[in-house]
Amino acid sequence: MNLTLSQRFTFDAAHTLQRGESSKRIHGHTYHAELSMTGVPDDETGMVTDLENLKNVAEGIRDELDHRFLDEVEGLGPAPLENLCAFIYRKVRRYPCFTGIRVWRADGGACGTTWEWKGASKS
Repeated sequence: MNLTLSQRFTFDAAHTLQRGESSKRIHGHTYHAELSMTGVPDDETGMVTDLENLKNVAEGIRDELDHRFLDEVEGLGPAPLENLCAFIYRKVRRYPCFTGIRVWRADGGACGTTWEWKGASKS
């Protein structure tokens, strides 16, 4: 059986967008993000991973984005939700157990992606 763990985090950041006059001005949002990890629980512990591992990855990403001017974050580019989601994906794709990302704002806008876990399932 495969199980999926997730960890949420928030960050506050400012940015500009090159559309509409109000978006060209510097403005900010509180963003919410969720990382998902899938795996087979360990026979002894019952855990896919120690949740602290997932929290550490989330915290590292949060540190790169929190209280930043997103236009200046290297590797991000313009900061609509789609690019934030892609930026976070590039950060976690090197870890084989990650299988999903979701980024959203309180106003209802959201972007996410999932991909298949490459591990083997225990019957």
